[in-house]
Amino acid sequence: MYKLLSFAFLCVLFKSGILEYSFAQSSSKSEEDTLKTYQIDEVIVSGTRTPMKVIDIPYSVERIDNVDYKFDKKVGIDDVLSETPGLFLQSRYGNHDVRISIRGFGSRSNSGIRGIRILQDGIPESEPDGQTRIESIDFQSVGSIEVVKGNASSLYTNAPGGVVNFISDLNFQKTFGVQFNEFGSFGLSSNGFKVGAKTNNYRYLSTYNYHSAAGYREHSQDYWHIYNTGLEVTPSERSRLSMLAYYVSGLIKLPGSITKAELGKDPFQTNSRDVSRDAKRITQKGRVGLRFETSLDEDNHNNIEVTTYGTIKYFERTARTYRVFNRHGIGASARWINRTEIADHKNEFSLGGDLFYQGGPIEEYDNLNGKKGDILSTLTDETITNAGFYLQNSFSIINDKMNLLLTGRYDKVGFDSKNQLLGVQNAERKFEKFTPKFAVNYKLTPKIAAYTSFGLGFDTPAFNELDNYPLSSNQTPLLNPDLKPQTSTNFELGVKGTYSADDNDYFRRVFFEATFFNSKIEDEIVPFEVFGDVFYRNAAKTNRTGLEFGADAEFIYGLRLKAAYTFSNFTYDDYVARTIVQDTSGNIILKDNKFAGNVVPSVPKHNLSISLSYTRVLDDHTTGFIKTHFMSISGMYVDDQNSEKTEGYQLLNANIGLDVVFDHFNVLVSAGVNNIANKTYVGFVNINSTAQQFYEAGEPRNYFGGINLGFTL
Repeated sequence: MYKLLSFAFLCVLFKSGILEYSFAQSSSKSEEDTLKTYQIDEVIVSGTRTPMKVIDIPYSVERIDNVDYKFDKKVGIDDVLSETPGLFLQSRYGNHDVRISIRGFGSRSNSGIRGIRILQDGIPESEPDGQTRIESIDFQSVGSIEVVKGNASSLYTNAPGGVVNFISDLNFQKTFGVQFNEFGSFGLSSNGFKVGAKTNNYRYLSTYNYHSAAGYREHSQDYWHIYNTGLEVTPSERSRLSMLAYYVSGLIKLPGSITKAELGKDPFQTNSRDVSRDAKRITQKGRVGLRFETSLDEDNHNNIEVTTYGTIKYFERTARTYRVFNRHGIGASARWINRTEIADHKNEFSLGGDLFYQGGPIEEYDNLNGKKGDILSTLTDETITNAGFYLQNSFSIINDKMNLLLTGRYDKVGFDSKNQLLGVQNAERKFEKFTPKFAVNYKLTPKIAAYTSFGLGFDTPAFNELDNYPLSSNQTPLLNPDLKPQTSTNFELGVKGTYSADDNDYFRRVFFEATFFNSKIEDEIVPFEVFGDVFYRNAAKTNRTGLEFGADAEFIYGLRLKAAYTFSNFTYDDYVARTIVQDTSGNIILKDNKFAGNVVPSVPKHNLSISLSYTRVLDDHTTGFIKTHFMSISGMYVDDQNSEKTEGYQLLNANIGLDVVFDHFNVLVSAGVNNIANKTYVGFVNINSTAQQFYEAGEPRNYFGGINLGFTL
């Protein structure tokens, strides 16, 4: 298979005639796809809560269109976003237990996503407490992805690390249908359909995907049914009504983390404890949202948007016990945007608010080798509420040249836990804070801008992070009385820009961005284990300093280089923690550890990504594509004590594709190989494990392919 792919790469290179480049052979379709990436001055991003051009936004943002990854593997978020500057992704089990880290925020999570607000079509996929799993994200249905990097607490709840917004592919121009198929190593299979219908007054999109995989470790198989749909109606020229919904159902088995000795002996072995427990997650969840947008005047000076949504979630999780979650939620958001002039200077003011309620019972039973016991041991009713409002004002100090952005948000997050069996151990925690931010954007030229921002961040614990633990000051209540929210003071300074010269034979388009950032964290929330159960505590003070750099250049028509580098220097300034350790004889020891000066675990100091791709029009009907992608990740500490460190690793991936169009019909074929050198590396760090089970190996060499059959009216 490997030799066959290598031969196919050479064939595409030969037929493309890369050394005999001819601009005259380019097509309008290919040109449109290429232009989407580079003209950042025209790209509009909505994750900032008011639609703004990228060049005018005074902080670091990124937008990825689906044309950028249409030939790539599309199983997990790490397949799609690994080339984005500032992001570090660690995937445990495909797409369904990924850790996303932006500037260190999110690195604390040993399960799910924290510290980064995840949106789907602008509606929170994150729960009211900030915890997120992204089973509903299907990259076949996504049209674009917006990434707002750095502190966004002044606009969103629990977003000190930023925002990732997955936007459905509703911006199509013609009615179409696609039947897609993806397959690969370790039993990977992804099959489904995508249809879109368009008239003058509405757009309708529907996507169904059935995904299954055996996994590259034993006891890591999964399957998922994912359905996404969207309908947009335009009742008038100045208004739009949208319905956005999804439903997902599936199962994933968990092989668990292993020790360094076990990793050296067999990196793909399972954790015997997790296998004996049949550790797994069974999920059913859905959401329906309605959004109404309108302009109150012909000149678009006043806009109103109102969104309402309802959620359901059924979740079974087996670990030490067998837990069953039944949750329902209801939420709403609204915003008003006013555009006017003050003394001939442009001004845009917006006011908005969010409400999100989620509640329901949690049942706990004995775990009998993965089967639910008959006796109900605990029954807890949990409620999470989040209410917040924000203000945002953008003022042009110098019209079309220098903007001042002021934002501020007030949040109140409440947790209520009631023991329904005993009527005691009820607990309640509430957290609230106002987080302001100011930023300045100055255009050095119409297409190059310098920017800076300063603001406060706020991140509450998630509900499961509030579980009480054996060393708390009061072990009676259900919720940890000692755990506090983490707060941060954040500063960044950067420059971004684009260069475009379609008439040039070389260096036709270039986009670049460089950002320096510094965050000082108070009471950082960090995980630790007590014999397999994960709890959370506060570190005192953390200092994070780093640099992000990204470049995207088209040297000649169709030949594209993307580079991303992130430098992270994250250390604990002040941190004393009491830990439970087990000596070689199995004795339990309580120990106070001083971690001041230690490096924050699970974040590499150096994170480099370089990809080179070439798109070539082969004839009137066929476009060829070839790409290679190189990643280099430095070693990471596995715990706050810095007792062990993973080895750095380098990965080389490659893929090819053909896009064939005949009248209304389209066939897209792709194939590729990841981890070509078959490197053994640590793909996920399980932080602060008492049993020193820190390690989970990344995916070995794996092949993938796909074929899409499409029809367009």
